[in-house]
This record gives sequence, C-alpha cells and structure tokens, in this order.
Amino acid sequence: MGKNFRPIGPTTFLSPVPAVLLSCRGTEPGFERDNLITVAWTGIVNTDPPMLSVSIRPQRHSHAQIVQSGAFCLNLIDQPLCRAADFCGVKSGRDVDKFEAMGLHAREVPGFPAPALAEAPAFLCCRVRQRLPLGSHDLFLCAIEEVYVRDALFDADGSLHLARANLVAYAHGEYFPLRERPEGFFGYSVAREEVLRRRLGKPCAGKDGEGPRARRGRGTRTRGGKRP
Repeated sequence: MGKNFRPIGPTTFLSPVPAVLLSCRGTEPGFERDNLITVAWTGIVNTDPPMLSVSIRPQRHSHAQIVQSGAFCLNLIDQPLCRAADFCGVKSGRDVDKFEAMGLHAREVPGFPAPALAEAPAFLCCRVRQRLPLGSHDLFLCAIEEVYVRDALFDADGSLHLARANLVAYAHGEYFPLRERPEGFFGYSVAREEVLRRRLGKPCAGKDGEGPRARRGRGTRTRGGKRP
C-alpha cells in the first residue's frame, strides 16, 4: 500500500455523503408548486431534540420555498429513484414540474405544510429552526418532527431492516448503491460471537485471530464499564 499522498487543495471532498430528494412547497405566488431538489450536503447534528442540517444555494428555487414555508421533507433515495434524483439536481423548479417530468407523486403529510415523495422508502419531516448564511450556501438547521418508513421494511415483530431499501449514496460525483451485506453494525467490535453470527452470518476475529469473546477476557469493555 502506497505511503505517498497528493494534495488537491481545500475542497468538498468528504465521501460518501447521503443523496436525498428534498420536497418542498412555497406559500407565495410563483412558488406554490410542489418541488423536488436533490441535496447531498445534509447530516444529523443533534439527538435530543432530533435535528439535522441542509445546505442550499440561495439562488435555488427551492431555497425561497423553504424560507417561505419553513418546512420540507427529506426523502431517502433507493435505486429506482436514482435517475430521478439526478434529474432533480440539475433542473430548476422554476422551469419544470419535476414530479410530473419524472412520473413521481407528492404525498400529503397530515398536519405538515410540505409534501413528501410517495415513491420514497422513507422520509423525514423537518421544520426550520435557524438559517445561517455561510457564503456559497445557506445552512438550514432543522428539527425532525416525524419520520415515516415504508411498511415493507419492517418484520412482523416490528424490526426495521433498512438494508432492504436498496439505498443510494453519493461519492465524488457518482451514485453508489448500498446493496452489499453490511461489514458491521454499531457495537460489533465488542459483540458476542452469537450476536455476530446472527447479525452478520459469521464471527469477527481480531488481529491475532481471536474472536471478541477471547479478547473480552483481557479487559475489553463497553461504554459505562459493563461487558456486552
């Protein structure tokens, strides 16, 4: 493995990032039509209360719609939505009805002023709490008021299996499907072997070839000092 690195300058190189379709609706004349914009600069920023951020250029049609309504839905993208997501990222809602152009449908959310995307596997209802001008983009800090997930992603016992959604991520200008078996899950580095087999189908050996149970005997602890 090479040890040399090449500087490419300060740029937005973070990868991968989520690719989501933001759905919104303005309140003023010329902005009332339901709109979709693809954004990748979004992320969770707080747990209690649940909050996220979205960065959008002020010149975008959707920017004015979000400022007017103070709300939007973030719709997760699966593989069938990938082409629509690309289209909605390069076309402007000033010029085209993106729902109609892509054969998509707006979904009303009870008690919420912004539409969701009916074809999305899941969506988050977000309410703007603060707008921060940063330069090329404005950062919207938003409260997540509700999350809706497609029934087909749940088991009969209520367990959620998001891997079934065939989500898509964005990395350096390209879309990548998330369809492989997960490499791990939160806490898998200290999980018991039976948990690893159930979740991943195999145990996970350490650098010395030993499983987590053997390593745990030498002092591995979870948060709070308790053994898993």
